[in-house]
Amino acid sequence: DGIHGVTFASGELKRESRRVAYAAVQIGNPIEEKKIVDAILQARDENLFNAITDCGGGGLSSAIGELSEKTGAEVYLEKVPLKYAGLSYTEIWISESQERMVLFMPEENFKRFKEICDLHNVKATIIGRLRDDKKLILKYQDKIVGEIDLDFLHNGMPTVKRRAIFKRKEIIKEIDWEIKDYNELLINILKNENVASKEWIIRQYDLEVQGGTVLKPLLEGSPSDGVVLKPLKEKDIGIAVACGINPSYGEISPYWMAASVVDEALRNITCCGGDINKTGILDNFCFGNPEREEVMGDIVETCFGAYFAAKGYGVPFISGKDSLYNEFKSGKKIIAIPPTLLISAVSVVPNINKTPTSYFKKPKSKIVLIGETYNELGGSIYFSLFNKNFGKVPKVNPEKGKRIMEKIFQAINQGLIISIHDLSDGGLGTTLSEMTFTNNLGCKIDLEKVLLGEDIKRPDVILFSESNTRFLCEIEENRIEEFLNFMADIKLAIIGEVIEDERLIINYQNKNLIDLEIRILKESWEKGLSSKI
Repeated sequence: DGIHGVTFASGELKRESRRVAYAAVQIGNPIEEKKIVDAILQARDENLFNAITDCGGGGLSSAIGELSEKTGAEVYLEKVPLKYAGLSYTEIWISESQERMVLFMPEENFKRFKEICDLHNVKATIIGRLRDDKKLILKYQDKIVGEIDLDFLHNGMPTVKRRAIFKRKEIIKEIDWEIKDYNELLINILKNENVASKEWIIRQYDLEVQGGTVLKPLLEGSPSDGVVLKPLKEKDIGIAVACGINPSYGEISPYWMAASVVDEALRNITCCGGDINKTGILDNFCFGNPEREEVMGDIVETCFGAYFAAKGYGVPFISGKDSLYNEFKSGKKIIAIPPTLLISAVSVVPNINKTPTSYFKKPKSKIVLIGETYNELGGSIYFSLFNKNFGKVPKVNPEKGKRIMEKIFQAINQGLIISIHDLSDGGLGTTLSEMTFTNNLGCKIDLEKVLLGEDIKRPDVILFSESNTRFLCEIEENRIEEFLNFMADIKLAIIGEVIEDERLIINYQNKNLIDLEIRILKESWEKGLSSKI
């Protein structure tokens, strides 16, 4: 498995791709990976090795080729442990089979390293040695089957230069339709495949490995903003993991799409009780063929947007990958995926006992919306229902956003927030609905109380705008004044309260725009995706 994985990933998708992909796709084994990680961490603590890398794209060829750049190496390919018999030395050299690491260590350390690996039931094999002539030599059964100068390998090829063109796609127009039934509109948004429950996918994975899951993806109904794990049994420190993604924004503005998904990942980390000042992020670029100048233009814009947001928030990129050439031809037409950036974030949760959840808990609690709402519906779920591809993609203000998230983090750890959920796909309407699912506690909302960043006359814009850096918080009635005083320098508004009645009621100008039973909302959300497959 994993033969020519990167070659396959860098080629255009064709009819033959399915046949080729079978051998190119790596077959993972998470249990084996866990054992390897444990063994390597123990060896690290004993200072047994000097250098390490994984067998990613290109397998041993890239791993050893990279690590030995300054020295040279000699590799004995017949000594490489095989998952499958009968592999040629070429296949051994380029296979991208997973759960493998390459380490460089003094020979005298190998005995102790092997003892550690045996303890964890991990195979460890010496497959070569370093040289001092900056040559990479491959041997198979005592015959030299490959030899290359490492200076040439790393510097012999000229740098590829690509032409990038970007044409602005953001079209500003006024909404030219009226909404007759807001109840039906909200139901259709909850049914949208990008909003609806993904439970049938999530449940195919084990969420309880080692019993360290503190916050799960689903909370008996309401979706979480991320997950929290407890890696150390003797300590209450946790790890939060969350993501941000929105390809629809990328079709209009790759720059603001990138900034938005960084913001979303950090919002989700904040909602899990994570500290954004102890957060690292990872990027995953998914695009079409970069040899086309308009695709390269989208990639460049995305890089600038991601840089802007990460730099502004002060969060480092600790890893990442790309998946390009995601397109194929149908006749003369090129069909490509939209410009897409997935941001994953990992963070420290100082006290897992303070980890909040995303569902309403107490009747009469106050519902507070943190952040300002703008007329930002470009790429929104709302506009997708009407097949509209215009409007402003949500912008990001990292300076303001960081201040908000730091303050929320402090409020969570002071016990001032009993539930919190960020606003993203579908805006306020989606977030309110999702917070009712677990306890079947409803809410009554006054849409006119929402804090606006600009003059907005239409309730549908307020309800379904996807402006960034907004949070919906539940605050106990007897602590609302304390919360407001603590958050005095942050823009927010009390927009409603939790009620015992199992209904979502949203009022605008003394009229109920939405009045729906939670049962109907939840059913729409739960069955939305499966009904379209």
